Amino acid sequence: MVEEGFWVALSGWPPAVLLRQSSVAYLLVNAAHIASFGILLGSIVSLDLRLLGAFRKVPLATLEPFLTRIAACGVVLAFLSGFWLFTVNAQDYISNRAFLIKLGLIGLALLNVLLRHTAYRQTCLQEGKAVPRALQAHALLSLTCWLGVVLAGRWIGFISAI
Repeated sequence: MVEEGFWVALSGWPPAVLLRQSSVAYLLVNAAHIASFGILLGSIVSLDLRLLGAFRKVPLATLEPFLTRIAACGVVLAFLSGFWLFTVNAQDYISNRAFLIKLGLIGLALLNVLLRHTAYRQTCLQEGKAVPRALQAHALLSLTCWLGVVLAGRWIGFISAI
C-alpha cells in the first residue's frame, strides 16, 4: 500500500489546492465529471441495450463503432476530472469504502469492455446475425457495473454519515 504521506502530498498538488480554495473551480470540475460520466453512461447503456435486443432496427455495424468512441471519450474525461477531484482530499478518499468499490467496479467494467471488444468486435459488425448469448452476458455485466459505479459514486459523500 502507498504511504499516507504520498496521499497528503498529492492533496498539496497545486491543482488540488486550487479546487479547495475556489468553490467556482470545484463546481466546474465536479460538473465536468458528472457530464463526462453522463456521456459515458449514455453511450454505453445505449449500446448494451442494443446488444440485449432493444432498437433492433438500428444496425450494430453503425451503432457500435460510434457509441464505443463516444464512451471512450467519456471515460477519458471522467478519469481526468475524477482524478482531479480525488486529489482534493486523497488521504480520505483512499480509505473510503464506497470510493474503493467505485474503483473496483470501474476496473471490472473496463476489463469487461476489453474482453467484449476483443472477443466479439467482428460479431457486432456482421449484419443479420443474432447477438450471441455470451455477448449479451457482457452487455448485462456492463450495465450492472456502470450503474453500480453511479451508486458507489453517490455513496462516497454519504459513507461517513453511516
